[in-house]
Amino acid sequence: MRFLIKMLAPIIFALAYGVFRSSFFKRSRKRHEWLMKIFRFCADNDHTKALSVYGHLLHFRGDGVENRIQGGIYLHRAADHGDMKAQYQMGRIFEEGFEHYFSANEEKALRYYQQAAEQGHTLAISRLMKVFSSGELGQPADAAKAEMWQRRQPALPTSP
Repeated sequence: MRFLIKMLAPIIFALAYGVFRSSFFKRSRKRHEWLMKIFRFCADNDHTKALSVYGHLLHFRGDGVENRIQGGIYLHRAADHGDMKAQYQMGRIFEEGFEHYFSANEEKALRYYQQAAEQGHTLAISRLMKVFSSGELGQPADAAKAEMWQRRQPALPTSP
């Protein structure tokens, strides 16, 4: 039964995420609470995108410190599953620290930024360019590494 639920979680999440992104979701507290329960169900069944979305909603939009810490825990799991958005957010969380649960840790912040940047996350690449050009996060200034990350930065789209 558990296997079946894990197999259905991506489908359930896709449907709920579609509703979440639609105008049907807007301005309804009950729908929001219902969708958050679905996101949590999918996240608790290890769906990576659900871990990321639910964690982000809790950490950045949740009420109270406990919800924000719980959101960080879900983001941490999503980052460890390879979600680049969650990896970038965990880099920020570990760089700044959050409450008593996530202590500031430059080594972990750098590792998560690098993981996100390796997958092409633009903000993570920008952060690493600054880290290596200015010598931040316990790293010495290294023009070669800064240049390497700058070359990996995608070009901005140009308007016609």
